[in-house]
Amino acid sequence: MATRTASGTAARVIQLVGAVFALIEVIYILLILFGANGANAFVQFIKSLAEPLALFWPGLFPIANHDLNVIVNYGLAAIFWVVVAGIIARVVAR
Repeated sequence: MATRTASGTAARVIQLVGAVFALIEVIYILLILFGANGANAFVQFIKSLAEPLALFWPGLFPIANHDLNVIVNYGLAAIFWVVVAGIIARVVAR
């Protein structure tokens, strides 16, 4: 019984981490789309988190429109983190 509870807790933590990573990507997308000041410390902080978390997605689909490029590439990264975290959480919960 304790093992099942521990694995369930671990699965929830993994899903939470994936959701936080995806949220960082979404915040970065919104900051870019709304034209946030790139010199702002908060924008720089989110950018410093979002770019490494985007892994290989930026540049995978080169799109001429900058806003659409950001939405597609960083949006795919956000979806990736949710899906991968969900898969890992299911494996851990078993």
